[in-house]
Amino acid sequence: MFGILPFARIGLAIALMVLMPLGAGAQDAFKEFKQLESTPKMPKLDAFIAPGTVPEGVKLRDVPMEAKLTADGTPVEEGLSWYVFSPIAGSDGKLPLIASAKGGPAAFQLAAGDYFVNVSFGRAGVTKKLTVPAEGEVEKQVMVLEAGGLLLNAISGADARIRPDQLSFSIYSSEVRDDGERGLVMADVSPNTVIRLNAGTYHIVSEYGNVNAVIRADIQVEAGKLTEATIQHRAAQITFKLVSDAGGEAIADTAWSILTAAGDSVGESVSAFPTMVLAEGGYSAVARNKDKIYQRDFTVVAGRNTDVEVLMKNQQPQQPLDAARTVQQVPVGTPPPPGVQPAPVAPLPSYEQLVPQGGDGASLD
Repeated sequence: MFGILPFARIGLAIALMVLMPLGAGAQDAFKEFKQLESTPKMPKLDAFIAPGTVPEGVKLRDVPMEAKLTADGTPVEEGLSWYVFSPIAGSDGKLPLIASAKGGPAAFQLAAGDYFVNVSFGRAGVTKKLTVPAEGEVEKQVMVLEAGGLLLNAISGADARIRPDQLSFSIYSSEVRDDGERGLVMADVSPNTVIRLNAGTYHIVSEYGNVNAVIRADIQVEAGKLTEATIQHRAAQITFKLVSDAGGEAIADTAWSILTAAGDSVGESVSAFPTMVLAEGGYSAVARNKDKIYQRDFTVVAGRNTDVEVLMKNQQPQQPLDAARTVQQVPVGTPPPPGVQPAPVAPLPSYEQLVPQGGDGASLD
């Protein structure tokens, strides 16, 4: 019924996924889009060291670090956030932050000992334990994120583009918790935005408008690849008007209630021109003006934005009479009702009319 276009159905939707290898070219594709909640690009930093975390006179070792999207990929040059923690929890129960850096590859100066290192790239991240030796060479630490990108968009009907300000996506984990809910990864994601995520399956909720046009789909994000998904909404934008005559001016101070065919309320408004995005199907528009109520049934067709006029009359526009007329068969010989003239009866055709023109006078038997 609903879906992501145009190739494969996933749950209630069809997902169109375009996968691109994430080498240097794919990283450039990431840079073309604004990352939600990302920080401005910063130069490569030698780590910020938390005051008081290094005892005086302790020798510090240089620890270079870099991160890759996949094990055989190239190092990520920007957009990384690095954090180094002590493995011993503080009095508040949290691991103390030893050092941090933002940008691309980082170089930390750390005393010999054990640490936890976390690196994040958007919503993707990985943590590993690090042991810095007191002597000998310190190897470069390579963190593999196993991450990819996800770019979401949507259309209405077959191919009608939806304005970005009318769309919103939420990303959830695919697993359902014991309470029946899914873990929220990111809310209010705008279309045409690359979201960096750990590889895996995610549950996507696409909302068109704020009434009942909602689509859900499960989408797979692969490490080192950019996944583009276009979701198809079976919905349309409807504008309502209460008018005294067809095509007339909208009447102000009108309260509106929009009901489904089953009688459930899906939207309300007090406006002369309320506009709502509704899922495909049948509805009733109820307009209240002063002490009178007017109602009209209408049908929403996916991708077909339209106006629905409700007349300030008891009789609302219906289908053309020709489309609804039913002819009742009356038995031959039945006398007409009183006061009704019988319909004229056409005379039977003559023999000459039945004989083909220019015929040879052959018998009709």
